[in-house]
Amino acid sequence: MIFSEQWIREWVNPSLTTQQLMDQLTMAGLEVDGFSAVAGKFSGVVVGEVMSVIPHPDADKLRICEVSDGTATVQVVCGASNVRAGLRVPFARVGAELHSAAGAAVLKIKQARLRGVESNGMLCSAQELGLAESADGLLELPSDAPVGECVREYLHLEDVSVELDLTPNRGDCLGIAGLAREIGALNGLVPQTPEIPVIPPAISDTFEVRILAPDQCPRYLGRVVRGVDATVESPLWLKETLRRCGMRSIDPVVDVTNYVLLELGQPMHAFDLSVLKDGIAVRMARAGEKLVLLDGKEVSLSEDILVIADSQGPLAMAGVMGGLSSGVSKSTKDVFLECAYFAPLAMAGRARRYGLHTDASHRYERGVDHKIQALAMERATGLLIEIVGGQPGPVVENLGNLPDAPVIELRLEKVIRMLGLTIPSSQIQGILTMLGMEVLKHSDELIVVKVPSFRFDISLDVDLIEEIARVYGYNRLPRTRPLTRMSLGDRTETKSGVSGFKDRLIALGYQEVVTYSFVEPGLMQRVNSTPPAIALQNPISSDMSVMRTSLWSGLLNVLKHNVNRQHERVRIFEMGQVFLKKGERTNYPAYLSGLIYGSLNPEIWSHTKKQLDFFDIKGDVETLLDFSKNQNSFRFVPSQHQALHRGQCAALELNGVCIGMVGALDPALQRELGINSRVYLFELDIESLQGAEIPKIKELSRYPEVNRDLAIVVDVEVSAAQILDNVRESAGGSLADLRIFDVYQGDAVEKTKKSIALGLTLQHPSRTLSEDDINEIINRCVKGLDAKFNAKLRN
Repeated sequence: MIFSEQWIREWVNPSLTTQQLMDQLTMAGLEVDGFSAVAGKFSGVVVGEVMSVIPHPDADKLRICEVSDGTATVQVVCGASNVRAGLRVPFARVGAELHSAAGAAVLKIKQARLRGVESNGMLCSAQELGLAESADGLLELPSDAPVGECVREYLHLEDVSVELDLTPNRGDCLGIAGLAREIGALNGLVPQTPEIPVIPPAISDTFEVRILAPDQCPRYLGRVVRGVDATVESPLWLKETLRRCGMRSIDPVVDVTNYVLLELGQPMHAFDLSVLKDGIAVRMARAGEKLVLLDGKEVSLSEDILVIADSQGPLAMAGVMGGLSSGVSKSTKDVFLECAYFAPLAMAGRARRYGLHTDASHRYERGVDHKIQALAMERATGLLIEIVGGQPGPVVENLGNLPDAPVIELRLEKVIRMLGLTIPSSQIQGILTMLGMEVLKHSDELIVVKVPSFRFDISLDVDLIEEIARVYGYNRLPRTRPLTRMSLGDRTETKSGVSGFKDRLIALGYQEVVTYSFVEPGLMQRVNSTPPAIALQNPISSDMSVMRTSLWSGLLNVLKHNVNRQHERVRIFEMGQVFLKKGERTNYPAYLSGLIYGSLNPEIWSHTKKQLDFFDIKGDVETLLDFSKNQNSFRFVPSQHQALHRGQCAALELNGVCIGMVGALDPALQRELGINSRVYLFELDIESLQGAEIPKIKELSRYPEVNRDLAIVVDVEVSAAQILDNVRESAGGSLADLRIFDVYQGDAVEKTKKSIALGLTLQHPSRTLSEDDINEIINRCVKGLDAKFNAKLRN
């Protein structure tokens, strides 16, 4: 939110400098992003009146003007298209100084001759005074502007625009009234609220209003104003107020509604009454309905969108933007003013779904005071009649299901315990009252308050304690050590900590990343569509609107970001929760996922440029499995996954249950992401990996090892894991080590067969193995392989 310091000081004026006020707001939780002067630096500029205008004899676009500065009349040559006799404009006298926007260059006004005609000064546009980035002509001042008065003083330009970065829970400060209340509470001052008189109806005309969605629209006010003149210009004070608050002037009717929005925090909208038919209905959109918005964009409305409609169809997206067909134009004679309260949950995320973010939606999503609509309507009506004229009808009000105000009991003992100091009950009561709370009951032990309608973020006693601390001053709270009995938690040796997995991956050259739990629905659907991702009711943006069901979506986005910046080798991992919908419940398992891309080794003269393959990432996963006591129970099983390449995809199983996937990224998805080289990923359930085996002492055998090799021929469908399991079972306790050191498929074996060479290391713990012992073990292994896989020794 952007506001004018001068405007806020009209409501509440603490004895603080600008910088002190900004610091105070920031310390109170209303962070100030920055502030800037509302005008450029200049001097010697006064209100001038153009007395006469004649054409320049030697230049078609120049005019010779006689300009009065209140003390003398001088000749000025001007090229502005809107210069005319009787116009009052900023006049830079000879000797005036105009500074550039950056402040580096200074334009000194001197007496000059333009095309042979003497010019004594300069008539100024808004751009030249630093009031606008560009201008089409002179800045026209009101006809009653006092000639000769300093323009800086006349326009009150000793002011700054302040930008606040408000958190989503502080929607009550999105208006001058709420901000003044906050500053008043911080400084012990009562805001001076401007008097807003009730405007009596001059005519009896009304327009019917029906609320068909009472939960989404608990309150709706409407008022007919006939006979307005929409062709008039907004007064300079109104344009300046909007400009200093970051808004541009559009037309007087819209400017009035925007002014009320800035002043009271209440969005409003004006319809052209002549195009409305058969009354207003506040309802949910119907299937297939479309609406052309004020910005010219046509949108298809979904059935959870609240709309303002008449008998012909939708007129506006409630709380977001009006429709083009019913908007006010210069030909409008009669308007229908709308002032409503829409429930925050009904507004949340609706604008972003259509790529919109308006001042109205920004406020409605955070919550608008549901008791301020009548006041806002009177304020808008008064300003509208003052500027464009017209005759107002009576206010029509319809109610839906208004929210109840929470009542909270606050025990002072809890305040002392949580803040570490004793604040008198009377002071706490004063703080809460200044913040708009209604104190229903108070004593030295208990205060009971009713939460005001503009504070949606207060529902518990701890919320009140936070408000007390904030207004009292965080920097005034004492530093105290906690007084509580503390004990060390138990740490089991049968469960590995997650830090061990991170350390192992870092040792393998991976870098840890942290990505958002909110992801883009299209990519999430492409990566993992089962179970369906959980949609957010109020997403940050359309590309962060669902909860992740896999960490791969975040890793792929990180990869794409790095590849676009010419990183040719990427090894990353992430450890975090995913969100899986199972019936009515949502599970939050923790996953460990990794991704590798590019070459196997960094680019160094001694390394080859070998590209990664499936077995590189499989080997990294096996390194992680070494931590587990179940390392011999894990099995890689050929599998399929929608995000992985068929034929290069394996499921990791523990005792027959799938606990992870590993494989190459599907080439089609790889092309969609614009990635050239192959990508390999893994994702594992952390809990299944964390079982750790307590180390046990085992005496080393003093007897020699014996190595034997076996080369067998089996069907190509037989997996290495099946063969190794069978050999381990057949060899018994004398098998010290087992490995596959060669796999062959070629002319020497049948096409449906493959040759696998096994290396066995045999060792007995208490004696030397004889040749007969060794032969017996080898024979058992050969017979076992033959019996189960029809394996034959290779000649």
